[in-house]
Order: sequence, then structure tokens, then C-alpha cells
Amino acid sequence: MFDLFRSREKSVRIVLGGVLLMVAASMLLYLVPNYNTGMSGPEGVVAEVAGHDITVADVRQVIEKTLKGRQLPPEVLPNYIPRMVDQMISDRALEYAAGKLGFEVTDQDVANNLRQYLPPELFPNGKFAGKEAYAMFLAQQNLTMGEFESDLRRQILIHRLIDVAIEGSVVSDLEIQRTFEARNEKIRMQYVKLVADKYKKESEPSVEDMKAYFNLRPKDFQVPPQRNLAILYQDPAKVEESLTPTDNDLLTLYKQNPEQFRVAERVKVRHILLKTQGKPASEEPKIKAQADDILRQVKAGAKFADLVEKYSEDPGSKANAPGREPGLGPGEYWVEQNGQMVKEFTDAAFTLKPGQSDVIKTTYGYHVFQVMEHQDARIKPFEEVKADLTKQWKTQHATAIEQAASDKAETELRANPSHPEDVAKKLDMELISVANFVDGQPVPVIGVNPDFERSVEGLNLNEVSQAVSLAGNKLVVAVVTAVIPARQQTFDEAEPGLHDRMLQARLTTALPRHAQELYEKAKAMNGDLEGAAKSLGLEVKTSEEFSRSGTIKDLDTATYFEKLFLLPDGTVYNPIPLAGSTVVAKVIAHVSADPSELASQRATLRDDIKSKKARDRNELFEAGVVSDLERRKIIKRHKDVIDRLVAAYASKG
Repeated sequence: MFDLFRSREKSVRIVLGGVLLMVAASMLLYLVPNYNTGMSGPEGVVAEVAGHDITVADVRQVIEKTLKGRQLPPEVLPNYIPRMVDQMISDRALEYAAGKLGFEVTDQDVANNLRQYLPPELFPNGKFAGKEAYAMFLAQQNLTMGEFESDLRRQILIHRLIDVAIEGSVVSDLEIQRTFEARNEKIRMQYVKLVADKYKKESEPSVEDMKAYFNLRPKDFQVPPQRNLAILYQDPAKVEESLTPTDNDLLTLYKQNPEQFRVAERVKVRHILLKTQGKPASEEPKIKAQADDILRQVKAGAKFADLVEKYSEDPGSKANAPGREPGLGPGEYWVEQNGQMVKEFTDAAFTLKPGQSDVIKTTYGYHVFQVMEHQDARIKPFEEVKADLTKQWKTQHATAIEQAASDKAETELRANPSHPEDVAKKLDMELISVANFVDGQPVPVIGVNPDFERSVEGLNLNEVSQAVSLAGNKLVVAVVTAVIPARQQTFDEAEPGLHDRMLQARLTTALPRHAQELYEKAKAMNGDLEGAAKSLGLEVKTSEEFSRSGTIKDLDTATYFEKLFLLPDGTVYNPIPLAGSTVVAKVIAHVSADPSELASQRATLRDDIKSKKARDRNELFEAGVVSDLERRKIIKRHKDVIDRLVAAYASKG
């Protein structure tokens, strides 16, 4: 029997072994759900771990980060909140267990681990940017240094505990052999692929069938309430066209924030890249010699753009490359000291003088490099940015004009809802009439817009919506000019959708029924799948050899057919549903793994098995620690508080 753990410190191993005996005993409790439903917790505390509270505010902070990072859609968030709480409890439980075992994390440990948890921008040229930049970055994440380093300290503790818990997983030769055989064994099969279209004709519903269904379920065929709308809007593009700012207007705008026009010190360069990355080291001298030869051509007066097109392996520097800054020629870039370029590239740009050329080496390869122009940091003068200022001024004033118009439109429509055309004319706004509007219906100018749909939802005759902002700074206001109540559809109205619904339902049952018929017939014919298929007018195919992780031509991944590997040759297997089809298959041959390939795969197989064992042990160990601490009342969950938190976010959705 293999050791479960190995540790350099015998005392840690012995104590941890004692913990795991308790964990193992508690696994029975863990495997049976236990939520302490009778427990009512203090207001705002979702759980207590070793006397420390996990509060609603703590959970909300995690939730907001999740939403901010768009890791989950808001509508499914309530389903994940209990899992977030579980993870927070688990982290603190492992932290507690690590502390009890004497694990410690020093300030130096925290400092040594900071770099892997912080963005590279805080380590320019490999050096820490300082506490001020560090604190500013954390503030943007709504964190203090104390909070962040406390969390980091906890994670280091947890990792150390788990590393010891799962250390020493031993993989036997037998495990490697069995995994090798399972991964490399292949089978061939006969199969019949049944598709729904083959049974479309027999599944067609008759008019009598549809009428009977229609009469039996009248509530399924309702026309929802509809509204006729008059929509007023003002197109900001047209407003902008009508506006002409004076030079004084633009100068005032320029003086308000001249810093927006500051340009950092920058250098215009051009280069030709000869890659060494991904190539054998033996080729490097040849590549360097070619770069030196191209440099000689540049210094002799050769046209740089032609050399770029002929030699450069930088696709982004081609003249027609997407995303290139306007006005740049082949191989040309503007370089700033902002870390966007590799260090050697930036250093050369700011070291060489305009007109100078050289060959430089970076992680990508050799660059034939030339500085073209050096611009000092500056604020662009008024005349240079006048066009940008004009656009900015027009946008600001058009938005203000449109907002004022939409406010007036709301007021005027409420005063005169029966004549929206008069309001539109008075305010010089566009008018759109929409008949029989329902949610999901595209509207001219607006398209399909949930915000607009919510603004008119529930409005009665002559009631006015709030202004709704659309893409492009457009604002729209609507008034209901008629309300058409919900009503029963006629059969003629319902027939097209009813036909498709009934046909799809019948096809859904027809496909597995015919597949089952084929399967039973093949079994009755002693496994003669080919004969059974022929009698039913179906085609039999024979697959190529495939492994458990392979794919099968015309079908899908072999995952769907994994159980066939366990069956003897000649076995016909139950129908297997796939996307849009069902397959009946027969195993015709097993092909054993080639023993000669074991040696080359042994290391990879061992690592994969060890990784899986580590993941499994990690999950069991973590769950067992939590369960044991719950049993000993060191962890207390307050389900009523968690339920209220979930309900609060569910109501927001």
C-alpha cells in the first residue's frame, strides 16, 4: 500500500495524518447534505469560521467583482451565490487548519508572491513601481493593501497545506499500463445513422389533426396585447450638421482641458524583422548574417519600403496590415516609453538619432532598425486640434439640444397625446408610427431594444413613455395611440406555427422509435445489423478505427460511443442519440494498443495520472476539512441570511 503523504518534516506529516483521520470520519457527514437549516444567524453574517465572521458585505464584494469582470451573466448569478459562500467558507476553513498545524506566512513570503498576483505594469523593467502605484492600482479594484495582502496571505497558507496533503502521490506500473491500454485501444464498428428528415413525410400533421389540437388547447393560441405607437426622436447627426461653432467657442473648449491634447515623447522608427523565435538555434548565425547584409543595403540607399515587403517577417508592419495607424508606411511605428514594445526595441528607438540605423536583437529575432523622427513631449497647438475640437463641440451641443427636445416632447405629448404629429412639427422632431407593436418587434431607427420595450410596457391609451437613450446618442419618446386587447387566434392565424410545432414534436418521437425498431430487429437477426437495416431501407456504414478520445467521420466525438469499448465483438448496442440524429452501432473489431508505444508515453501518462490524483485528493481533502469543522461547530452557516441574499439578487434580475 502506498504512502498517502510524504513530507520533509515528520512532525507535520504526523499531525496532518491526525487531521485526515478526522477528515475521513467526517466524509460520511460531507456526503450527506447538511445545511443546518434550523440555524438563524446574526443579521448580515452568512457564516462563522473559527470565530471570524463572513458578512453579507464580504459576499457582495465578491459578487460585484464577478459582475464587473463579466464572469457570469447577472440573470444566473443567484444560482451561484451559495457556491461563492461555500468557497469563502472553504478558504477560511483551510486557513484555520493550516494555522493549527503551525504553518506560517511571513511578510517576506507575501512580498515574494506579490509579483505573480499583480499586473506587469507595476514592475516596469522588472522593478517594483512603489507603494503609491501599488495602492492606486488596488484602490481601482476597491481594495486596500491590508485587504489584498490578507487575502494573499490566506492563499499562500492554503496552497502550502494542500501541497503537503497531496504530496507524494505514487503511480504504479499497473496504473500506467491500464491507462495506456485504455487511451490507445481502438475499435471499428458498423453503424446506421438515422436522421429526422427521413421521417418527415410520415410525421406531417393533417389539417384535421391540427384543428383537433387547436380546439383542445385554446389557451396556447392567444394574440398578446398590442399597441399602436407614435415615436418622436431627433437625430443628433442632423442636429450636428446644423451647428457651426465660432473660433471663440472652440478656443474656450480648448482652454478648459488642454491636457487632453498632450502627446508623450515619441520616436518614429521603421524596421525589418528576421525571426529567430520558433527556429533552431543552429540557424541564428545565418539569420544574423542576412540582417547585416540588409543593413548594408539600407546604408547604401536601398528603398526601405521595398526591403520591408521583400524580407520582413512582421505581418503587422506591412502597409496593408489591419489596425495600423494612418499615415505610417511599411515597417513604420511610433514608439513611446510606455512598455508596449519590447525593451530592446524601445531602448534603440530612444538611443539612436534620426537617420541612424543598426541591427538589434530581441526575443523575436533580429531587427534591421532605423530611427526616422524624434518628437518631444508637447501639447498640440490649437490649430492642430481644431477639427477634433469642432467635432467635440458639436457632439456636446447636439446632445444638449436633443435632451432638451426630448424633455419638451414628453411634456407636450402629455398635454396633447392625441396629436403627436403637431408636437413633432412644433419641436422639429422626426415622427415614426408603429402599428400592433409587441415585444421583440423591430422598430425603425430603434431596432429591437429591451429598454424601449420596458418604457412602453403597461402603458394605456394616450400615456407617454420616459425618454430612452439609444446608440449614437439618440433619444426617443413614445405615446400610445391605441391599445388592442389580447384575443384568441383564429385557426388560420395559428396554422403556420401549429404545423411546425406538431411536426417537430412528431419527429422528436419518430426518430427514437425507428431507431429502437432497427435495434430490436438486428438483435432478433442474431446481430445482423446490415440485414436489419437493408430490410428497413437504411444504409449501413463502417467506421475507421477510433480511440476513446478520437472523432468519427460523419458522426461526432467518440465520447458518445465509449461504452462500445467494453463490449465484445459482434455486439449491437442500444440507440445512441446525437445532435439531430440517432445511431445504432455494432462492434466489429477491437484493436489493442501497440506495446512498443508505451515507453514514449510513459512520462506523460504518469504525469496525467498524478495530476488527476492530486485534483481528486484536493477536492476530498478540502471538503473533508470543512465537514469536520462543521461537525465540531467551528463552522456555522446561517442559511436564512444566505437565502435572503440570494432572494435580493434574484429580485434584481
